[in-house]
Amino acid sequence: MDLLLELVVELSKWSRFHLSDISLAIMASALVLVGPDINARVRSSIGHLNFLLRTLAFILVCTLGYGLAMVYLTPILQNTLGHLNNYSLSPVVILIFLLIGILADRH
Repeated sequence: MDLLLELVVELSKWSRFHLSDISLAIMASALVLVGPDINARVRSSIGHLNFLLRTLAFILVCTLGYGLAMVYLTPILQNTLGHLNNYSLSPVVILIFLLIGILADRH
């Protein structure tokens, strides 16, 4: 049991050093998963508009929406994960990636 706890702590220490990259990967994966649903909803709500307005709307959703989410939500996620202690950080990160993988498989 001590060996497992030591492994968790060491993995958490390594994860803490790479937390910005881990947070970016989580956010990117989450946006890849929800992006098609968001695009479909935007497409259905602006489908009656002319081509130029639809194109402008998609540019705004993709650049502002997804871009701002990556820029502003990634540090929030990094800060949130950074508050976890060394006994919980690596299990939480592994669980998040497992959940993203399960959701990707079902999607």
